[in-house]
Amino acid sequence: MNEIPEPKPVSPEIKASETTSNSSNFGRVLFSWRRWWLQDVVGTVDQASVIEKRREDCGLTERYLFMTAMSGGIAILGLLLSSPAVVIGAMLLSPLMGPIMGLGFALAIWDYDWIKQSARSLAWGTVMAVVLCALVVFFSPIQTITPEIAARTKPNLFDLGVAFFSALAGAYAMIRGREGTIVGVAIATALMPPLAVVGFGLATFNWTVFSGALLLYVTNLITIALTAWGMARLYGFRTALSGKQTIFQNVAVIAVFVALAIPLTLSLQSIAFETNAQRQVRGEILDIFDPRSRLGQVEIDFESDPVRIDANVFTPQLEPDAEIDGERALSRVLGRPVQLSINQVQSGRSAAAAQQAELSATRAREEEAALQRAEQLAERLALVAGVTEDELTIDRQRRRAIVRARPLDGASLATYRELEMRIAATEPDWTIQLTPPRLQLPEVTFAEGEPDQAGVQAVQLIVWASRRLDMPVSITGTADEVEAIETMLTAAGLTVESNIQRRAGTLQANWAEVAE
Repeated sequence: MNEIPEPKPVSPEIKASETTSNSSNFGRVLFSWRRWWLQDVVGTVDQASVIEKRREDCGLTERYLFMTAMSGGIAILGLLLSSPAVVIGAMLLSPLMGPIMGLGFALAIWDYDWIKQSARSLAWGTVMAVVLCALVVFFSPIQTITPEIAARTKPNLFDLGVAFFSALAGAYAMIRGREGTIVGVAIATALMPPLAVVGFGLATFNWTVFSGALLLYVTNLITIALTAWGMARLYGFRTALSGKQTIFQNVAVIAVFVALAIPLTLSLQSIAFETNAQRQVRGEILDIFDPRSRLGQVEIDFESDPVRIDANVFTPQLEPDAEIDGERALSRVLGRPVQLSINQVQSGRSAAAAQQAELSATRAREEEAALQRAEQLAERLALVAGVTEDELTIDRQRRRAIVRARPLDGASLATYRELEMRIAATEPDWTIQLTPPRLQLPEVTFAEGEPDQAGVQAVQLIVWASRRLDMPVSITGTADEVEAIETMLTAAGLTVESNIQRRAGTLQANWAEVAE
């Protein structure tokens, strides 16, 4: 029988050689990756062009100030109306992203003049937006805290994450010449709505709203600027691209940035505490119930004293002392008095039954929210149409709302169409149809044989009114004018009667008689 030879021990020299070989391989990989990054990525960036474009976005120009003011005005009106669609429109207009991103790039290359330019534009834009929003709120009859306002009074972990990832996307788009992405970044970061809420808090002397919204704005601002600085440094932007600065200037910039970072630090501490507290609250509540239980919606108000916690639990076995036990455990964990309210929903004996019960409750909440939204829509429609809610047709399933408006003093067809468009803008998921009274149709004006701008708008209004009233239209004008407008109206699906006359320059539209 042959004996199996024992393996020879590996000498320390061979082990050291293998370790050295592995380190050498890792070093080569790291070097090749660095060379690829510097040559194929950083080397393809036209840094001078990027800096020039970013400087243009940071100028304190007439356009920047005007668009900032308009964005602030739209934002505060959207917040007062609690209309997400209007608030999104304000985000699209806001030019604040330019100087904030410029501040990050200026810090990356340590260009003191650029830093001052960005900071000055940002400061003026911020002050202008806050003052304008405060004036609008001060003279507004509506000064209640809507859900849209309340949602922007306190930064949380998700707000910080949105600002961070949006800044990454924005900085990358600017470096790689993909500026079209900035529109989406502007919507995501939502810089203007918090400023509008700051103005609301200032006008109503509500320090809680004012400070909370200002903290959210500063948190987003610093997060975006620092992220842009990091991306710029990663892509090779260095101080060699700008002139040398004095020690005093460098110290001043650092001091200002550190001062601005203090609110961010406080915000991060608050975010960390509340995030950890939410995890502990959910864990402590679940520990009270059967392991097959499911925890539904949990709402925590850290501002109240004691801390108020409302929770939904789907459990196969009800616990009569759950709130008492939970308050005792949560007070010990959070170190603060707690007022706990638990809505216990008894489900089946399995975990699947608890999941189904939670799903049903979520759907019920969504249906209730949709019902409230429909009721608010009905109130607004009845108000603008001058009718009672009983005269409305609301189809909640198909999300359609139809109303026939009463004649209003001084109102034209254009007025009713504008009212319909405004309500439709606040309810993008609904189809709104406001039927106007049978009023005089507008004249269609021409220039050089074609409808001018006012004439085109008149045609659009005629089409809208004819569709709403389901009535044919009669037009009177020269042969060429009638032919041009008849073609446009017929293409829109309208029934048209034509009358020829010799007077040129204006085409008159009237309602045609409906055949019995």
